[in-house]
Amino acid sequence: MATALQTSHTSVVAGEIISLLKSCQILPQLWRENIIEQAIATIDCTPEEMTNACQQFYQQHQLDSVTKQQAWLEHYGITQAQLVAMATRELKIEKFKQLTWGSKLESYFLERKGQLDRVICSLIRVQDRGLAEEIYFRIHEKEQSFIELAKQFSVGLEAHTGGIVGPVELGTLHPQLARTLKVNRPGQVLRPILLGEWIFIVRLEKFIPAQLDEIMRRKLLQELFTAWLQEQMQKSPSFDKIWLKNLGYIH
Repeated sequence: MATALQTSHTSVVAGEIISLLKSCQILPQLWRENIIEQAIATIDCTPEEMTNACQQFYQQHQLDSVTKQQAWLEHYGITQAQLVAMATRELKIEKFKQLTWGSKLESYFLERKGQLDRVICSLIRVQDRGLAEEIYFRIHEKEQSFIELAKQFSVGLEAHTGGIVGPVELGTLHPQLARTLKVNRPGQVLRPILLGEWIFIVRLEKFIPAQLDEIMRRKLLQELFTAWLQEQMQKSPSFDKIWLKNLGYIH
C-alpha cells in the first residue's frame, strides 16, 4: 500500500489515515474545514489573485526557486492545482464573508456598538466592604492617589499597572460595570460596587466610541462567520455534538 504521509520518524500508509485522524481527535477539525470548503467552492479568484497568493505561499515557505517549489510538491505529493487551492483558501474565505455579510455589516455594527465601545478606567478590587469605603474616601478627599492605592490594596493584576485597565470593550466587562461606566464622565470616581465576591472602586479615564473602520469590519465579519460555522456544526447528530463540544468546536 502506498505511503500517504512521510516524516523523519515514521510513515503512514493511505489505509491508516482515517484511524490516525480518529485517534488524534482530528476528525472534528476535518469536519469543520469540510464545511468551509463546501461554502467557498463557488468562490472564484482572478488569475492575478492566484498568482499573488502562490507567490506569498512560496515566500512563506522559503521556496525561492522553481527547483525548490517542485521538490516541495513532490515531497508532499501535492499537485500544482492543489497548491493553488491551498494558497487561495484564505482569500476565498474572506470573499465568502464579504459576499454573505458585507451588505449587513452596518446594521450589525449598530446592533453591537454598545458592546464594542471601549473604555480606559482605573480600578481597585478588594473583598472587604470597610476597606473599599476607606479607599474610596481617600481618593475622593485626595489623601492618596488612585495609583498608590491600587498598588497597595488591589488584589487583581491591575495592582501592577497602578489600577489602569484598557482599552477594553464594554461587552467584555460585567454588565453592571459596563452600564455604570457608559453613563459616567471621565475623572469621576464611582462609589464601591459589589460584583460577585469582589468590591470595585472604579474611575472612568476615557470613553472610546467604536467606529466602523477597516479593522472593525474585519472583526465583525469574522464574528458573523464564526457564528455561522457554529450553526452549521450544531446541525450534526447528538453524539457528534457532544464530541465537538468537548473539544471546543461548538458551544
